[in-house]
Amino acid sequence: MSRRFYTLDVFTSEVLAGNPLAVVLDAQGLDDKRMQAIAKEFNLSETVFVSEPAQSRHRASLRIFTPGRELPFAGHPTVGTAVLLAILDRDGEPGETTFDLEEKVGPVPCKLTISSAERGEAVFTIPRLPERVGDLPAKTKLAKALGIETGDIGFGAHQPGIYSAGVPFACVPLRNRDAVTRAGPQSESFDRAFADVSPGAPNAYVYCADPIDRAHAYHARMFAPAMGVREDPATGSAAAAFAGVIMASDKPDDGEHLFVIEQGDAMGRPSRITLMLAVADGRLREAKIGGQAVIVSEGRLRT
Repeated sequence: MSRRFYTLDVFTSEVLAGNPLAVVLDAQGLDDKRMQAIAKEFNLSETVFVSEPAQSRHRASLRIFTPGRELPFAGHPTVGTAVLLAILDRDGEPGETTFDLEEKVGPVPCKLTISSAERGEAVFTIPRLPERVGDLPAKTKLAKALGIETGDIGFGAHQPGIYSAGVPFACVPLRNRDAVTRAGPQSESFDRAFADVSPGAPNAYVYCADPIDRAHAYHARMFAPAMGVREDPATGSAAAAFAGVIMASDKPDDGEHLFVIEQGDAMGRPSRITLMLAVADGRLREAKIGGQAVIVSEGRLRT
């Protein structure tokens, strides 16, 4: 059977930047094993499989796979797939639309602004508010796992912890951008240090408040070698979890807040993720992730 597929670069408006994504349309009839094999064939950080929704009021049902496992939710697949579907629905005509996408974490409301037949922007409301779900080992162990110094870890009120908005991430604050640039997974010590983050899928989201562009808020990298993603150019689900870090560490005032997170620069794939928080009575009431996407290629997959 021949199925349509597209690739997009996500969290960027330019091709050959951001985080690449493969989207397989008309995925009905593919079983889990086949989807995993196709994701491994594309060998991108994520591949999305689009099927008819369970609820007719929703636009589509998504299954999201890394080269190594399935995810219940992910940000750059949501943004990229939403932009692609809106472009196809509108035949490339510029304009705005809204719809919900079904993911394993639940329905994800999306607002789309299409600028051309190749480009658009998506903002989605995260379906599950972030929470702290665990602790991390001592800084000496984390530093060894990341190939940095113990003194590189932590700044201000920011301290390491595990946070999740559907997918758990080890959030490790580093004192400056130089420390973030030097960080990287150190084989077995990485797996041991971050083993409690997610069974069989240790990861680390390292970040600092020392961005390249002073108009931005944070600079980050994300490592998940056990998922087949040594480093991810842009991680929307980590940004969603990071909303919990901001609430716990920065304690923003009531109102609406916007943060731009830089990621992917160390890989030559600059990505820009917009994180929006709505705070009331000192509590996070809603969080949204936004970003642009551009179509890079299209073709037929013979399965």
